[in-house]
Amino acid sequence: MNKTRFLRLSTFIATAAALSGCTSVADMVGYDSATLNASAAKSYTQVVQQAQSKQILDTTSQTSRRIHTVFNRLKPYANQANKTGVPFNWQMSVIKSNELNAWAMPGGKMAMYTGMVDRLKLSNDEIAAVVGHEMTHALLEHSKRAVGQQVLTGLAANIGGAVLQSTTGISSNAAGLSTELLSQYGVNMPFSRSQESEADAGGVRLMAEAGYNPQAAITVWEKMNNVRDNNNTLNAITSSHPTNNARINAIRRMLPEVMPIYERNKRR
Repeated sequence: MNKTRFLRLSTFIATAAALSGCTSVADMVGYDSATLNASAAKSYTQVVQQAQSKQILDTTSQTSRRIHTVFNRLKPYANQANKTGVPFNWQMSVIKSNELNAWAMPGGKMAMYTGMVDRLKLSNDEIAAVVGHEMTHALLEHSKRAVGQQVLTGLAANIGGAVLQSTTGISSNAAGLSTELLSQYGVNMPFSRSQESEADAGGVRLMAEAGYNPQAAITVWEKMNNVRDNNNTLNAITSSHPTNNARINAIRRMLPEVMPIYERNKRR
C-alpha cells in the first residue's frame, strides 16, 4: 500500500472510529459479524485440533459432562438473546488444564478449562454463571470491538498485517495451544471494565432464565477471592477488570430483578 493511500485510509478509519466506535471499524475492514464468526470458527477448529494432539481435550470426565450439560441448558436462552442478526453455531470444548479460565470466540465457539471447575469446586449453578458470562461476551460481540481496537492500534505498522489474516486464512505460526489464534479475536486480551460488567449482568440473566440460581454468581467471585484476591486499591484504580468485590456488589444489586425470573424457571 503506498504512503498516500495508507494515510487516507488511516484518516478515514480514525475519523469513523471517533464517530461510531471500534465495532464499526471492524465492519469497515471486512470483519462484519458473519465474516468474523466464520473466521473464528476456522480458528476454533485449529484450537480444538491442537488440544486433541496434545491429549488435553476432555470429552469423558465427570467435569466435562457437567460443563456440557450446563452449556446445553443455557443455549436456547442464549439464542433468544442473540441480537447480532447472525445465528450462532454454539460449541463448547473442555480443556484439561489447571488454569482458572474460560473463553468465547465470536459466533459462540467456547472453551472452559477443567481447573475452573475442579480447583474452585464449582456447583452446576456456579458453572452456569461462568458459561453465561462468556456467552454474553460473544452475544455482545466484545471480541469484534477488540478486533477494531487492534486495527486502530496496529494501523501505523501494517493495515494488512496479522490482525486481518483471519479473513483469508489463519496464520501458520501459532505457538503453543491457541495463543496466537485466540489473540486475533481479543480472547486472551483483557476486556474493558464496562464489558466485563456487561458480561456479568448478561450471564446472571441467562442463568436465571435457564433455572440456575443467580446467587451462585456471587459465590464464584467469593471463591475467586480465595485464590486471587484483587481488591487492593491499586487494582481498583488501574486494572482493566472490575475487582472481585465490585463484581459481587453489582450482582447483589441485580438480585431483586433476576431472582423472580429464576423462581419462575427453576422447576423446568
